[in-house]
Amino acid sequence: MSETTIYKSTEGEAELLGLYDCVLSSLGIEYEEQMKETRFGSTHILVSGPKNAPPVVLLHGGNSFAPMTLAWFVPLTKDYRIYAPDVIGHPGKSAQTRVSSRDESYGQWIVDVLDGLEFKQADFIASSFGAGIILRAAAHAPERISKAVLHVPSGVINVPVLSMVFKIGLPFFLYKWFPNPKRLLKAVAWMSSEELEEETLKVLSATFLHVKVEMEMPRPATKEELERFNAPTLVITGENDVMFPGQKVIARARDIFPNLVAAECLSGSCHFPSKKDIEFINKRIHRFLAAGD
Repeated sequence: MSETTIYKSTEGEAELLGLYDCVLSSLGIEYEEQMKETRFGSTHILVSGPKNAPPVVLLHGGNSFAPMTLAWFVPLTKDYRIYAPDVIGHPGKSAQTRVSSRDESYGQWIVDVLDGLEFKQADFIASSFGAGIILRAAAHAPERISKAVLHVPSGVINVPVLSMVFKIGLPFFLYKWFPNPKRLLKAVAWMSSEELEEETLKVLSATFLHVKVEMEMPRPATKEELERFNAPTLVITGENDVMFPGQKVIARARDIFPNLVAAECLSGSCHFPSKKDIEFINKRIHRFLAAGD
């Protein structure tokens, strides 16, 4: 394998790309695929929704790919034109260039993606790692963001140390070293309040085993960095999210975001939304994008 690849083997890469296509086809939506060039390499973008509908850029979580997060927001494709890029340096069909999530690189990448799409600015929805990318863009080029929805966002607080070590890290490494179905379920137990679907488990397993997992999370944005970020912002968190605890995220969001329109902490919710959460999240985002409240 090339030194620049994020995969441990060509077989592992083929397995992940096969799962990509399986997840995408399971969404049951019409879509187009585009490639846009950026200073960090080519970026693959899924596009779905009515051609004349308002555009929204959707960013997925870390060590994942666009169809996995798009699955949560399929209802929005009825009224919005969703552009869902595969984040560079993560599994998917974009360049495998790894860039730092702690400097301006991802902000520059967002600018290049918007330029490629010929958008002067755009509304954004971003989950987890993707939200941290948006905050890098908010610090680098805030004028390019017209509205922002940050779902279980990174880039607001650090992951609690005890959670990172015992609830996330240890089960993850035990599965990587000694993989079996029981250890996989323990490795993903923190993610959802519901049993994960078989297809999701296959993607997570393949990622754990075949990808050089990106361990560095986007650093928390500072109040000073976001002084010029005046876009209306909606934050949605999970009460029981062990990676980004809901109330702690909201408390700091109120301090650092100049135009925090609303913050929702979903009762009993973890990092991945439940089916009930998904219904509420889509309705809440639709209201925010349409009316701004």
